[in-house]
Amino acid sequence: MNVTATAVRKGMVIIVENAPCKVMEFRHITPGKGNAVVQTRVRNLITGSSFDHRFRSNELVERATLEQHDMEYLYSDGSEHHFMNTESYEQVAISEDDLGDAAQWLMAGLRIKVEFYNGDPIGIELPSSLDLTVTETDPVLKGATVSNSNKPAKLENGVTVTVPPFIVEGERIRVNPTESKYLERVK
Repeated sequence: MNVTATAVRKGMVIIVENAPCKVMEFRHITPGKGNAVVQTRVRNLITGSSFDHRFRSNELVERATLEQHDMEYLYSDGSEHHFMNTESYEQVAISEDDLGDAAQWLMAGLRIKVEFYNGDPIGIELPSSLDLTVTETDPVLKGATVSNSNKPAKLENGVTVTVPPFIVEGERIRVNPTESKYLERVK
């Protein structure tokens, strides 16, 4: 499937120079003169090397065809994260580098989709939201309203997100893990 270069996003797997590459960073650049471009930093999934690649904004980019399997996160052993296929019970390991920022959201028992390219696991797709408990945050200030400035809150998995001032320790909240963003309270 082809997409325009302006639709390329972080985490997407595209074909660059006939090899599958994961987009690590991207920037849409619009110079004063000339055509807009999309500047990317990609990592070749076969060799592991990273490099910069620039696309014209109207250029078509080929998305890599990935298989997805429902898997459950089991544990981490320092350098790798282990997952089990929920149907076949087969286990696979994915390196810290391949997971990137997504690794901080992993918790035992979390069910996610693991992406495979030519039979090899290359990454995960996080759910659109996770319900987690706030373990540390500043106390509620009297008269705090939604319009007041937000405060940091540490979640049960160790990740810190910004929350509204009325959120207290022990409360369950819903977050978007791909953006590390507070969504709402969970009743």
